[in-house]
Amino acid sequence: MKIAVDAMGGDFAPEQIVLGVIAAAKEYDCEIVLVGDEMKIKTVLEQSPDWKNLKISIHHANDVIGMDEHPGAAVRRKKDSSIVVATRLVKDGICDAVLSAGSTGAAVAAALFGLGRIKGIDRPTIATPMPNINGVTMLLDSGANVDSKPHQLVQSAIMGSIYSEYVFGIENPRVGLLNIGEEATKGNEQVLATYPLLESLNTINFVGNAEGRDIPNGSVDVVVCDGFVGNVVLKFGEGLAKTIIKLIKDAIKESNVFTKLAALMLAPTLKKLSKKIDYAEYGGAPLLGVNGCFIICHGSSNAKAIKSAIGVANEYVSKNVLEHIRENIAKEEILDNAN
Repeated sequence: MKIAVDAMGGDFAPEQIVLGVIAAAKEYDCEIVLVGDEMKIKTVLEQSPDWKNLKISIHHANDVIGMDEHPGAAVRRKKDSSIVVATRLVKDGICDAVLSAGSTGAAVAAALFGLGRIKGIDRPTIATPMPNINGVTMLLDSGANVDSKPHQLVQSAIMGSIYSEYVFGIENPRVGLLNIGEEATKGNEQVLATYPLLESLNTINFVGNAEGRDIPNGSVDVVVCDGFVGNVVLKFGEGLAKTIIKLIKDAIKESNVFTKLAALMLAPTLKKLSKKIDYAEYGGAPLLGVNGCFIICHGSSNAKAIKSAIGVANEYVSKNVLEHIRENIAKEEILDNAN
């Protein structure tokens, strides 16, 4: 397996990207191609004397797409940008997956223009794992499409269910439609129109509406919404997790000696909790619905997050997620009728 990594995308590129690739190359059985400015990439690689013994190569790309650029226009104009070149390596069959921590809009545009959509899919969707008390709940869409039509949410539900089953090993994943109440009669026009479509599906285990609290409590394995709502939920969850950890640490600092001793005893438990809610543990989110494996990482990804994201790409390809999506989308006649 060979994975193309956009070395120039992200707040801490190329250093953290390259260091993450080195760590991944040591752990996973895959080849990794770093795409970007060859000189800058080599400068970071040489910080690790043993990198030449790893399955790492460099594919030079002259340009970079900035976070402030219009995604579609930049992808069309900058043919030699790192994200476009990395995507092309997958399209040409040289690599099996592509990964980027750069502009999400540019990533989606590069995937659409470079890889195209799976037949039967209108729009790709970002599937982000969110920690719950039992494991993870897949949230989709978490930012690819701020507006979605009912049949597009149905497509997301099918793809999210497949990903949850094959990557996380959840048998017959419970799929919920994010709403303001459990009752089928609640919600806006979008969810009211989506509910009966999901109910009629044969390929997923639709359990009805899911409220916001059902994501962390593990009542559903997959929750579906448009990208505007999903991104707000995702960013709120990230912020809340960091705030809780900070409040705990601050409370310990301000406490008496006996409380501090108790906290010392609880340190392993707190460390475990911190790890569970750390986005870097999950690495990246797959862009489902395009003809290839495209993993989108947080813009502020560090080396740990990049390493984890490469693990996600490894799982996606090895579990044949793309082929499973194609097969299941083809089974649902409702999608063809909706289009």
